[in-house]
Amino acid sequence: MKALRIGLVLSALVFPTAALSVNHAADAKSTQASQSMTDGEIRKVDKDAKKLTIKHGPIQNLDMPAMTMVFRVKEAGMLDQVKSGDKIKFVAEKVGGQYTVTHVEAVK
Repeated sequence: MKALRIGLVLSALVFPTAALSVNHAADAKSTQASQSMTDGEIRKVDKDAKKLTIKHGPIQNLDMPAMTMVFRVKEAGMLDQVKSGDKIKFVAEKVGGQYTVTHVEAVK
């Protein structure tokens, strides 16, 4: 009986803490993604090469100054979301040694 009470008390202590840790990790990831969004303008969409040419502001997470450059896209479907001249917010990361757009949103 005593062991059962101890088990219940420990379960009550462990499981809420685990749930909070998971929620906190998801919130941190969401916050990190929004903090690393960069303003840009699409200059060219190259569907064959799966690349975007973007004139962008400084990319903080890559320690990169403002410039115009070509990026790979993580998913080919991203190329259908934008067109030349669109103002965007995007996330870029270095994936497999290449600068890659991992998220893109058109700015209205």
